[in-house]
Amino acid sequence: MRVFFLVPPEVQLLDITGPAHLFYEARAYHANMETHYLAMEATYQQKSSAGLVFSNLIPFSHFLLGPEDVLFVPGLESHLFFAPDFSKKHTIFFKWLRDQYDNGTKICSVCTGAYILGFAGLLNEKECTTHWKYFEDFGNRFSKAKLLQDRLLIKDGNLYSSAGVSSGIDLALFVLEEMFGAVFVSKIAKEVVIYLRRSPSDPQLSVFLQYRNHIETRIHKIQDILAQNLDQKMILEDLAHKVYMSPRNLTRLFKKTTGTTIGQYLEELRVEKAVQLLSQGEKVMTVSAACGLRSTNHLRTLLKKHTSLLPSEFMG
Repeated sequence: MRVFFLVPPEVQLLDITGPAHLFYEARAYHANMETHYLAMEATYQQKSSAGLVFSNLIPFSHFLLGPEDVLFVPGLESHLFFAPDFSKKHTIFFKWLRDQYDNGTKICSVCTGAYILGFAGLLNEKECTTHWKYFEDFGNRFSKAKLLQDRLLIKDGNLYSSAGVSSGIDLALFVLEEMFGAVFVSKIAKEVVIYLRRSPSDPQLSVFLQYRNHIETRIHKIQDILAQNLDQKMILEDLAHKVYMSPRNLTRLFKKTTGTTIGQYLEELRVEKAVQLLSQGEKVMTVSAACGLRSTNHLRTLLKKHTSLLPSEFMG
């Protein structure tokens, strides 16, 4: 698979370097992918808004993207997209961008990168967001877009958008989770010491990530063990031994660090895994065993408790 990063003129540094670094870390964890940096204009180098220069860029026209590819579109300085000739100046690029969208490419805008998607005509009747400072102008300029002002990130089909600057990091994590799963992404987030965050109105964060907002190494290790061994019976004494703690101290530290108990955390992990497997058409007995539950009745009880639904209601 391939991940592309557009480098527009006067690109906002964190918009591009945040997501790019996360995909770099993903490759370090053996994710099989290529990364490419594309010039939006006829140049092989581009100066960022902070003055740093990106060089050895590849013209966008050299690539044809498809459904296995991802394209990040970072933000740029506002005087550029406010300029009357911005749309006309980049007509060929916008046509190329529409073609990649039609090919099924995942296109991800960060901050004011949403303007580029808007000028390309990709946001008509699509839910999206951008930096709060530009809500009024964006809404007026792209009146057919369904601009949401209370969201950190939004997915609508193969279009993704994020609110601004650091939210590009959240968006990169979200996309990586779709590709490689929550356990893999939790390792990437831990590697770069990212505080994983979402507001109540954001897309629901996976429980595999939800309690990872800390830098306590011993608790991360316990969470890894639990998440990767859901089909096994978990014994508190064994878990405590793995991090050289007493069961009592582990119980206290886990609750203090994550805000939930080991038992509650494990239960939520199992429910999310069960819902995922049931949605894929797996049999109830198979799901129960894969989630380390005592019986199919135990599975039904947990699902009813956490989702108010029965196993059959998740099956397609």
